[in-house]
Amino acid sequence: MAARSAQPPVPAGTGAGRVGGFRTALRGLTTRGRSFLAAGITAALCAYLLGQPALLRVALLLAALPLASVAMLLRTRYRVASGRRLTPSRTPAGQEARVHLRVDNVSRVPTGLLMLEDKVPYVLGPRPRFVLDRVEPRGHREVSYRVRSDLRGRYPLGPLQLRLGDPFGLCELTRSFTAADTLTVVPQVQQLPAIRVSGEWTGYGDSHSRAVALAGEDDVVPREYRHGDDLRRVHWRSTAKYGELMVRREEQPLRSRATVLLDTRAAGHRGTGPASSFEWAVSAAASLSLHLLERGYAVRLLTDTGASVTGPGAAGLGGASGEAAGLLLDTLAMVEHSGGEGLSRAEEVLRLGGEGLVVALLGALDDEQLAELSRLRRRTAAAVAVLLDTSSWTLLRGVGGESSTVAGTPEQIEQRQTQLLREAGWTVLPARSGDSLPDLWRQADRAAAVAAPGSYWIGRDQA
Repeated sequence: MAARSAQPPVPAGTGAGRVGGFRTALRGLTTRGRSFLAAGITAALCAYLLGQPALLRVALLLAALPLASVAMLLRTRYRVASGRRLTPSRTPAGQEARVHLRVDNVSRVPTGLLMLEDKVPYVLGPRPRFVLDRVEPRGHREVSYRVRSDLRGRYPLGPLQLRLGDPFGLCELTRSFTAADTLTVVPQVQQLPAIRVSGEWTGYGDSHSRAVALAGEDDVVPREYRHGDDLRRVHWRSTAKYGELMVRREEQPLRSRATVLLDTRAAGHRGTGPASSFEWAVSAAASLSLHLLERGYAVRLLTDTGASVTGPGAAGLGGASGEAAGLLLDTLAMVEHSGGEGLSRAEEVLRLGGEGLVVALLGALDDEQLAELSRLRRRTAAAVAVLLDTSSWTLLRGVGGESSTVAGTPEQIEQRQTQLLREAGWTVLPARSGDSLPDLWRQADRAAAVAAPGSYWIGRDQA
């Protein structure tokens, strides 16, 4: 909860400061207050012109009421503090989040009528307004409202504005708190099934062999002592046998690395808004990243621009690292179209460390980009390509991006590109508008059913 204290209007000192504060308060007169003041001035002029002393008394009363309200608000000396809490702080696109506001009266006098207004972007809905009748000394009030956005991104909430009003509704003064929060709208995430993809383990530890991890005391595989090894790991039987210090190997759970490659080229996608092919790819990238994180992978999110974000995998194979998942989701919440024309920068990043599984979410491609993907495949242990048929995201071809430079109908282009990628060693999953990512992911399992014995399961027990 973010909280800041703020003090409503107090007397502005003496002399020019007091006059300036009174002028500021006069600008806070409501329509009713201005009407009373105008009616009082008009009645006073009529009383003077018509010579009616009784009307002058009415004019003084009408004009005095709004001025007295201004003076009363200027003498208000109570203090209030505010706080805001988001539930949840990250919400998927299209789902609601609730914002809880708390107002504390930290002064020794009760407050009058308080009106609260929180600043929110229009994409989240109308600005919420609340009226608090009276808050006792050291008391508090809590209110809440809901926000919702179909567009991912980071949206500022606040600062909270506090309006002070008199009992007659003649004057209102507005003061703003300084605290503000940010609501992160992340892509929608879908649960994916466990599948098998051909490839090799790229774990860590002294050995990658499962037999070593399952070995007993009699079958322990020792190694020579190294400077810094814990003496408690010395294996005395092997030391006596080999004539030098030998220690037990330090076995750690296997962990594979995975890279999720997201094609953000504006020329490679079609459609606009939440129904575009780009938003489908972003949501798929979020689903795949969290799916792999939950299964113990060290996941790296990579775009065609070469920008990458690495989220460390979970310590075990039981669940995802919350910090890593949040980092990846925050990145995907802000990812935008790039002006790039190829995948060469992503290829350079994978050249420095591309072992493990690569899952690529690809838009429209040409022959040069297909060649780059073929080179990229040689640096990975396993590769899955989700190839988007971007023409299916629009009724009119070419809307939302430049038309493809590859000759042929969309079906012919898709068949040719799929064949070329499969020949390069990719497991290709053609995707069209309306396709379900979990169903496509199951197709990768069936495509790997005839793979080499090096296949491994994504989502099964890997110990």
